Amino acid sequence: MAKKPIINVVTTQCPPQDEAKFNKWYNEVHIPMLMKYKGVKAVARYKVMDCKVPQFIAIYHFDSQQDFEAFSKSPEFKAAIEEMGQSWPKGIDITSRQQSELIKQW
Repeated sequence: MAKKPIINVVTTQCPPQDEAKFNKWYNEVHIPMLMKYKGVKAVARYKVMDCKVPQFIAIYHFDSQQDFEAFSKSPEFKAAIEEMGQSWPKGIDITSRQQSELIKQW
């Protein structure tokens, strides 16, 4: 069976007063830590424009489901989650996580 690309979509929100701090941390600390794992092919972040929840979307690209599963058990993922707990001791509201398999790309 051929490998099919996987995206991992994570949606988050944070209080408006923390938005600048959250974006700086996500862009400069969290994403670089996660991208140390060689199986992460790309990450794109978006801000939702037409609703309040979720507020931010991050899309992580992987070559296959196996690569994603290995990532979620990796030391890089564990280190990034531990660091997230230190930077955000009150937590970040992760509203969803979803993995999707590519059907077709044009």
